[in-house]
Amino acid sequence: MRTDSSPGSLPAREHLPAAGAGTPVLDVVVPVHNEEKDLRPCVLRLHAHLTRTFPYAFRITVADNASTDATPHVAARLAAELAEVVSVRLEQKGRGRALRTVWSASDAPVLAYMDVDLSTDLNALLPLVAPLISGHSDLAIGSRLARSSRVVRGAKREFISRSYNLILRGSLQARFSDAQCGFKAIRRDVAQVLLPLVEDTGWFFDTEMLVLAERAGCRIHEVPVDWVDDPDSTVHIVRTATEDLKGVWRVGRALATGSLPLDRLARPFGDDPRDRELTDVPQGLARQLLGFCVVGVLSTLFYLLLYSGFRPFCGSQTANALALLVSAVANTAANRRLTFGVRGRAGAARHQAQGLVVFGIGLVLTAGSLAALNAATADPDHSTELAVLIAANLAATVLRFLLFRAWVFPDAPPAVPAGTPEAPRTAPPPPVPDAGRAWSEATVPLQPAHPADAHPRDGR
Repeated sequence: MRTDSSPGSLPAREHLPAAGAGTPVLDVVVPVHNEEKDLRPCVLRLHAHLTRTFPYAFRITVADNASTDATPHVAARLAAELAEVVSVRLEQKGRGRALRTVWSASDAPVLAYMDVDLSTDLNALLPLVAPLISGHSDLAIGSRLARSSRVVRGAKREFISRSYNLILRGSLQARFSDAQCGFKAIRRDVAQVLLPLVEDTGWFFDTEMLVLAERAGCRIHEVPVDWVDDPDSTVHIVRTATEDLKGVWRVGRALATGSLPLDRLARPFGDDPRDRELTDVPQGLARQLLGFCVVGVLSTLFYLLLYSGFRPFCGSQTANALALLVSAVANTAANRRLTFGVRGRAGAARHQAQGLVVFGIGLVLTAGSLAALNAATADPDHSTELAVLIAANLAATVLRFLLFRAWVFPDAPPAVPAGTPEAPRTAPPPPVPDAGRAWSEATVPLQPAHPADAHPRDGR
């Protein structure tokens, strides 16, 4: 969809071009399992709302997750009656599996889903997808926890929902407010790159997709919604919560170990300031400086502890030299890995040797400061010595960073966020096949079975 991706310019998310007659701009998926009673009124209401209010062509896809009642027949009748309705049959349960299957095969540039109970007021649908159509955002979610949202549900579900989102914020550093509201949309070009990385096929699918999108630098738009709890929901709360917590652990571990190539996703998504090639600005300078400062603070504390431990057994100069030597070796190793992103043993000995030269310069600065202090005061107290050493170490730190960057690690790779592996950022997204209106199980690829599939209906 993007036409301007020339080097030096920030690739923009473009407003979707005017589509030809009959070409859907929006594909709304309704995942169902044994919903023979609610399916028809839901689809008719959704179809009437879109026909009346949505200014673009649309499609409604009923994704049947291995229903054993009359749901497939109801879906087939709806598809026969309404030109904008499509029915897809899957022989395995799981809301995530249904969304992945339909979204991966859809030809609509904007993909959405909502629950069959229509707990969310449909007036939020156009505000949900408008930022994706305009090119402003990559994903959009309905939020029941926004201040202006109006929500009617029991205290137990309210507590569970808020607790779950607090867990996401504390463990995965998520910034979106409501991970599990059954009212979401995504641009197809983003889904093509993101969906292959999402493993879950059940309830946790939403959360995993949002966390990975946020870590990859996508813009997530939140819409306050009016939401009324479905009293007939059959969601197994304990089992679903357990599977969600397992998913949080799995994704958190993957992010911590760097097994997800999120940096590769950032560039195709575009609109990231990191994609802009600026002149006269060293690459990765800001993050290297931040990492160096963090390592420097920790090294200084380590140095002061060592100095305080050595000082009772030897003179100030000897204690300073020993403390600085030990902390310098640790400082070089930490900066090599964390600040400048150099991994492996290649060049480690040379880097440590150069680090010792830098250490020698720091030793001259700190030793000279102590010598000047002893010359000025015959018996300085311990606090004065520490103050002088801190000031001298600050000056040595600035010089150390410049020497590390220009001499010790001049060819270090650009640093990337923690938990992100080093991978090319220009890998093309996998192709997604076009999909016509008449789909069958033979033409819609089914994903491999995953455990922990849950009922596709949202009641949280």
